[in-house]
Amino acid sequence: MILGEYLTVREMITVEHNSAHLGVSTMIMMENAGRSIADEISKRFKPGSTVTVVCGISGNGGDGCVAARHLANRGYIVEVIILGDPKNITLENTRANYTAVHNMKNSVKVKILKDTSLIQPIEADVIIDALIGTSMKGSLLPPFLQMVEAINNSDAFRISVDVPTGVESDTGIAHGEYVKADLTVTFHKPKQGYKQHPDIGGKLVVAKIGIPLEAEIYTGPGDVWASQPKREETAHKGMYGSLLVVGGSETYSGAPALAAMAAYATGLDLVYVAVPESAAGAVMGFSPSLITVKLKGERLTSSNLEQLKPFLDKVDAVAVGPGLGVYDDSVKAFHQLYHMVQEKGLPMVIDADGLKAYAKTMAEVRSPTVFTPHTREFKLLTGTEANGRFTEKGVIVEAEARNIGAIILLKGSVDVLSDGKKTRYNWTGNPGMTVGGTGDVLTGLVGGFLALGSSPMGAAAAAAYLNGAAGNVVKERKGYHILPEDLIQEIPYIIENCLD
Repeated sequence: MILGEYLTVREMITVEHNSAHLGVSTMIMMENAGRSIADEISKRFKPGSTVTVVCGISGNGGDGCVAARHLANRGYIVEVIILGDPKNITLENTRANYTAVHNMKNSVKVKILKDTSLIQPIEADVIIDALIGTSMKGSLLPPFLQMVEAINNSDAFRISVDVPTGVESDTGIAHGEYVKADLTVTFHKPKQGYKQHPDIGGKLVVAKIGIPLEAEIYTGPGDVWASQPKREETAHKGMYGSLLVVGGSETYSGAPALAAMAAYATGLDLVYVAVPESAAGAVMGFSPSLITVKLKGERLTSSNLEQLKPFLDKVDAVAVGPGLGVYDDSVKAFHQLYHMVQEKGLPMVIDADGLKAYAKTMAEVRSPTVFTPHTREFKLLTGTEANGRFTEKGVIVEAEARNIGAIILLKGSVDVLSDGKKTRYNWTGNPGMTVGGTGDVLTGLVGGFLALGSSPMGAAAAAAYLNGAAGNVVKERKGYHILPEDLIQEIPYIIENCLD
C-alpha cells in the first residue's frame, strides 16, 4: 500500500478521487458508508428502536441520510434532523440522498432546523452524528455548537460518522465542545487524528466502502488535485512557487525551454531558465514569460556557476539536466551545482544528461531529490536492469530508490515510481509519446509541483499522471503525431478537470 495506516484529510480525498477515476464513484462510496453505519446499529439495537440522524449539508450529512434510509427499511423508527437549509446543499451525492429520505414520508420523519432557536432536547435510543466530519477546523460555532450540546445531553447511544463533530481530523484535537461519541465509524482507514488521540471518538470501527487497493497504488487525478495549493484572494506574485531550470548547450536549446513551459503550466508564479549564451536566444524565443539567465560560454561550466548563486537563494526548487550535454566540464559543473543545491536543502529533479553526470560519482543525497530515468538511464544510474512485468519492475525500482535515498520515477509504458518504501504505478500515456521532448515536459512538471510545495513522491505521482493524460488527450485529437508543445497546451485544462 502506498499510504500508511492512518490518512490525512488530503490523502483521503486523493484516494477518493483516484477511486472514482477507477470506476468506483463517490456515490457508491457514500452508499457503502451509510450502509456500514446502519450495519453497526443493527448489530447493537433491535428493529423498532428509535434513531435520530443529525445531518449537516455536507458529505457527512449525505452519509447520514443513506444510513437513515437503510435503517428505516430495516424497521427502525427514524427521524432525520437537517441542520441548515437544504437549498444550500451543493454536493450532488448529498442532495440525492437528502431527496431520497425527504420522499420517504411514511417511514422517515424529516425536520429542518435553520437556527439555534429550533434546537430541542433529543430523545432517542440512538443518535447518529453526521454534522461535519473531516472538514472540521477550529471551534464549533452556532448552530453546530448548540446541536452538539443537545446530542451530548441526551441519554442516547451516540455514533459519529467518520470523525466526531468538533474534532479536527488531522490532529484529533477538539477546540472546545465536541460530540462525546460512544462509537465512531470511519471509512477506508482511520484518520490521522486517531493516531494521536485513539480514544477521542469512543470505540473506533473502520468500515471498507469499496475503495479498491489500486486507488492508493496507481496514480490518478487525486494526485494532481493534491498538488494544487489553495489560491487566496489576497495572493501576490511569488506566493505560488518559483523554479530554476538549468540545462541547455550549444547543441540543445529546446529541452530546457520545454521543461520551463511545462513548469509554468502547473501554476507556478516564476520560472528561471539558466542556459549558456549559445542557447539563450532560442529559449527566449519560446515565450516572453521565460526569465532567461544567460550563462557565459557555450555550456554549463565551473566558471559560470557563480551566476546561479543569487537564484538559488530565491527559488523553491531546481530542475537540472534537460539539454545539458555530457562534456567533461559540464559534468564537473553539474556536480558542483548538485552540492550547492543539496547544501541549501532545495528539492530538485534530475533528468537526461543530469542523470548521466550524476551516475559518474553517485554523490550522497541529502535534500529531497527525484530522478526521472528511462530504462537505459536507470541501468546507468543503478547498474541494474528493470525487467519483467510492472510489479516486478516495482520491486527493483523500490530497492534502488532505497539504496540511493531518492525518489526514482522510471519512465516506460507503465511508469514506476518509488521512494524506497512505497511504490506506485502510472498507466497514462501512449506510444506516440516516444517523441523527443516529452521527457523534458515531465521534468518541468515534477519541478513545478516541487516548487508548489508537493512532497517529492507527490510531485512525481502528479507529474507522471498529468504528462501521460495530456499525451492521451493529444493522441485522441491528432493520433500519434504528437509534439511536446501539444502536451503543455493541454496540461492546465487537465489540472482544472482534476480539481472538480
